[in-house]
Amino acid sequence: MSVNVGSSAEFSKLLSGTSVVVADFYADWCGPCRAIAPFYESLAKKHSKPKAVAFTKINVDNQKEIAQKYGVAAMPTFMIFRSGSVITTIKGADQRGLSAAVEKAIALAGPAKPVYSSVGRTLGSSTPIARPINFKSFIDTIIAFFGLYLYSLFSFDAYAAAEASPFNIHKVNAPVAPRDAGRRTGAATQVGKKLGTISDFGAN
Repeated sequence: MSVNVGSSAEFSKLLSGTSVVVADFYADWCGPCRAIAPFYESLAKKHSKPKAVAFTKINVDNQKEIAQKYGVAAMPTFMIFRSGSVITTIKGADQRGLSAAVEKAIALAGPAKPVYSSVGRTLGSSTPIARPINFKSFIDTIIAFFGLYLYSLFSFDAYAAAEASPFNIHKVNAPVAPRDAGRRTGAATQVGKKLGTISDFGAN
């Protein structure tokens, strides 16, 4: 259905809130206006979509301000607006030209744009994304800092102490040589000299 515009403010609101607006500038005394009116209504019923495509009727005698603003001098005059700006003007009761212009305007408008969003933030929003705080990592860093500081504070060579400190996160541990489990060294029975009995101690 077409919308009968009752004021300049109403028409401005339609232009700002609708992607494509088709306006029929007519007069009650205009014969061609009455002749094409049923065809215009059929286009309105077929293509009207809320906030996407709107068909309006503007009586030039009642809404002279709007007619003068857009320089309407002949009736009927059809104007097609996209995003508030005139993109096509058709003068006269030209059904074929009006139908083609409406189809083209609707094709240019395209489908409604999707709204993209992410966790904690909508695209185009200035609100920053909330990030969780890793308290464990923070506490470990504080402990390592003070541990390294105190370890080196009470040492004669602060640099060497810091390097050898267990709190040094960059410390590279020396590789441990593998033990040969199948080989016995005899260390249990020989430590510098052979173990003796109690009488051997008396002899010494």
